[in-house]
Amino acid sequence: MRAAANRICRLTFALGLAAGLSAPAFAVGDESDETSPPPKTETTTKCSDGKVWDKKRKECVAPKKSGFNDDDLYEAAREFAYAGQYENAITVLNLARNKNDPRILNYLGYANRKAGRMELGMSYYRKALQADENYILARSYMGQALAEQGDIPGARVQLVEIRDRGGENTWAYRALLQSLNGYRTY
Repeated sequence: MRAAANRICRLTFALGLAAGLSAPAFAVGDESDETSPPPKTETTTKCSDGKVWDKKRKECVAPKKSGFNDDDLYEAAREFAYAGQYENAITVLNLARNKNDPRILNYLGYANRKAGRMELGMSYYRKALQADENYILARSYMGQALAEQGDIPGARVQLVEIRDRGGENTWAYRALLQSLNGYRTY
């Protein structure tokens, strides 16, 4: 039974990979795909100690002493999280005014999960999906967390949810599919 399941997983991955290679719109890093990882900016290339690049002032500043709006804080936190600076990401996200923004909740989940606080991360993913059940990036990260915990059926449910919500051609879908096939977890 397990061998058959492994063959199905490999076939699913191969089909997904073939589809991804056959159409440029599926490329990882497609700028029109809002679920793709963030590009590096001065926040992680020049700033240190949790400081964020202020485009207006053209310098690194402490995020709490700046005039950053929630969108700015979200972008900085995503970049910190992808750079492995999970505590800096959490600090920045906690400065957001709208604590119920699904993007903020999702990245609190991501940063906490990657920092080793799986249950706390999962609780933030659930809150993000309560705020917006169509937020496919939260579904992808939740699915990856489920896969990490060995809950492959639960992760597959999230993959189907992403597909059924029109997200099959996104980084979020491909990243979860890769996780299910044991290639990489984000």
